[in-house]
Amino acid sequence: MAVCVGLVAALCVPGQAAADPPVAAAPAQPVLDLVLDGGSLSFLDAFAILAGRPVSARLAADVPANMNRTRAGALAALENQRVYGWNQALGPLKDRPLSPDQAEQFQRNVLRSHAAGVGEPLPGDVVRLALILKANQMARGTVGVRPEVPQRLLAMVNAGVLPRMPQIGSLGTGDLQPQAAAGLAALGENAPVRYRGEEGPASELLPKAGLPRDFVLQAGEALPIISGSTVVAAMLLDAVRRATVLADQAEGAFALFMEATRAERGSLDARTHKERHIPEENAIAARLRAMVAGSGWMTEEGRGLLDPANYEPRIQDAVSVRAAPHIMAGLRHVLADARRILVREANSSTSNPLIFRRDQGPGFEFVMGGNWDGSVMGHLADTLNAEITDVGVLSQELSGRLLSPRWSYGLPANLAGGTVGLNSGMVQVQTVAAALIPEMQVRATPAGTLSRPVKDGQEDHNTMAMASVRHLNENLDRLETVLAVQYLMAAQGIDLIAPKMSGLPLGAVTRDLHAEIRRYVAPLGEDRYLTPDLERAIWLIRNRHLRPSVAG
Repeated sequence: MAVCVGLVAALCVPGQAAADPPVAAAPAQPVLDLVLDGGSLSFLDAFAILAGRPVSARLAADVPANMNRTRAGALAALENQRVYGWNQALGPLKDRPLSPDQAEQFQRNVLRSHAAGVGEPLPGDVVRLALILKANQMARGTVGVRPEVPQRLLAMVNAGVLPRMPQIGSLGTGDLQPQAAAGLAALGENAPVRYRGEEGPASELLPKAGLPRDFVLQAGEALPIISGSTVVAAMLLDAVRRATVLADQAEGAFALFMEATRAERGSLDARTHKERHIPEENAIAARLRAMVAGSGWMTEEGRGLLDPANYEPRIQDAVSVRAAPHIMAGLRHVLADARRILVREANSSTSNPLIFRRDQGPGFEFVMGGNWDGSVMGHLADTLNAEITDVGVLSQELSGRLLSPRWSYGLPANLAGGTVGLNSGMVQVQTVAAALIPEMQVRATPAGTLSRPVKDGQEDHNTMAMASVRHLNENLDRLETVLAVQYLMAAQGIDLIAPKMSGLPLGAVTRDLHAEIRRYVAPLGEDRYLTPDLERAIWLIRNRHLRPSVAG
């Protein structure tokens, strides 16, 4: 198939299309050496894990001794305390005592009874991060488990054994079901795991990975595995990583739109944005100025070339154009908050109960509370979802403007490359984005406001954080397509009027973005089958080919 590139004077003839995206082996990455002490795991570490970087994780040298001291203190405290999940049962059965000889069987039963999740499994890199987060939190020495417990989880990560953790079942008040599935796998039961592309029971695949098949939990060690919100944290960290890249790409798509419509630069004036006192807005406007720097299209000369006889100077562009830096700043602000909150979460004790040294007198005591709750993360996911949905709405509005000669300041109707009417152009490409926006809006409804009581009223407020973060990740998938539509249409608009622009250059970065699109997707001349074009554009977004070089 022929490949058409550049600002073409004559668009490609029917049947021409760009080359299929290459399938190349990922370059080898250096191993990330993680030393977990319960207080210094960073979001850069988390992002590296989520990006698939190989990991070698271990506890810091002083952690095992501290955990053993807490463990000994916890066992001594049990002589005088009735403690949830240690010598008492769980949930609505919390008032039922457990004898010491029931302790080992109870740990296994806890994991079996709670491993009831269904649905698609979590992505492998999210599973890796969830296990590392759990081990790091245990390393703080406040949950009373032996160091062998986090070491078992880390041994699985280091060996490449990943439990199959279903997404559906958690109410976000702890991640009981998916974490119980991981716990069963760690015990060597028949819970499914993945290892080197093979899926099968842990009892079979753990030995293949060079790990002991069996692992036995002692009193009180099952509950810290399932208590907490580390799966929500891992999924939300992944969403933040993805949303950061899409925020960069949304800015690039907007810059390309500005070139296609020969937009006024005044909306990017630093003085205007400085007066709003929003750092993220100032930074976005600065990046957009850098992307279109040197553009001859976004000038009075450029605007006048399309129809010189009827040209009248523009007073100002539409709200979607003028306010875009402010609209997109909301997403950047929430992403900054999310990084701060999630780093704090990764390095905190999020289980129940916790064990502390007594304020007065010797020894340790258990403190039972609600430290596992995921409300803050759930509401954060809802807020982030609202922001990425608003960016999607903005993108769809901008791509819709490109279809209208009046709204686009003279681009051919429907962005048709041949005879308009005989050719329908890209109207149905834009409809794809329009179809996805209501789906995004419905799933941006805050699940965190939809609590319902369960378990005989013992859990009478639930954050629904897992639903929030699942909806967020689904909407990130949709936003990839919406942005791909905008890129595809902006590039088409540029090519359609390039012959009339008298050799005026595009901006420093927008020129490169346009060229990258044209490496894989040919300009549209006569109407052709458009699904492959849009799929290639989505591939470019998903693989970060359209992340501008000035991305923040």
